[in-house]
This record gives sequence, C-alpha cells and structure tokens, in this order.
Amino acid sequence: MIVQFFFQTKKVYLPNRKKLKSFINFIFKNEKKELKFIAYIFCSDEYLLKINQDFLKHNYYTDIITFDMSDSKKLIEGEIYISVERVKENAKDRNVQSIKELYRVIFHGALHLCGYRDKADLDIEEMRNKEDFYINQYLK
Repeated sequence: MIVQFFFQTKKVYLPNRKKLKSFINFIFKNEKKELKFIAYIFCSDEYLLKINQDFLKHNYYTDIITFDMSDSKKLIEGEIYISVERVKENAKDRNVQSIKELYRVIFHGALHLCGYRDKADLDIEEMRNKEDFYINQYLK
C-alpha cells in the first residue's frame, strides 16, 4: 500500500481510512507528483517533541513533522509524524472539530511533500489555501 497509517498512541479516531488513503493519493496526482510511499505516524506530544529535539534541534511542541525520504524528485516518499494531542488542542483553539483539524494536518504533510512551504507569509497563505481546498474537496 502506498499510504500507510501507524499509531504510536491509541488516542486517535480516524474514520474511513480507505477513503482517506485514496484521497491522499488524489492530492499527489492533482499536484502532478508521483507518490511512491507515505507513512503517517500518529503519536503523542512527548514522542513528537523528542523527534523535534533529536532531528531538528527544536525544543518545542508541534503538531506535525514531515520528513522527505525521496531518493529523487520524481518519486516521492516520506514519513509524517502527527501529535494527536496537539491537533486536539489546536482544534479547540481554532474552534473547529478535531477530525477536521486532523484532516488539515494530514493534508498539510502531504502538501509539504509536494513542495509547499510554510515559513514566509506568502507561503503560509498558499499552504492554507491548499489545505482549505483539499478539506472542502474531501468533506463534500
């Protein structure tokens, strides 16, 4: 399977995984990218903090870390780590349903692998627009 889900924590509700995996494949096709493999690892805040410290030398909590493991620009493969606790907290802060925020973060990781960035203001705006587009497509 090209898209796989792994669970370090049991505190995640992920309905209709087959549909979600197909939709993630659709994102890559729509962005004209070829996906070889993507692993989503749903984890705790502490687990992701340790990854953030060890690999990125950052000492703060985050909702997502995306690792591009591609050998070439042609075939994309990567690992995406998502803190379920951080997603739930962000949903509460943004006053949205937890599942909708989870989809936003899942699609955000895929978009990073497609080449989108989120450091500069214009990049953030473009990323948010893409996230909103794909959330709306998925939920319709």
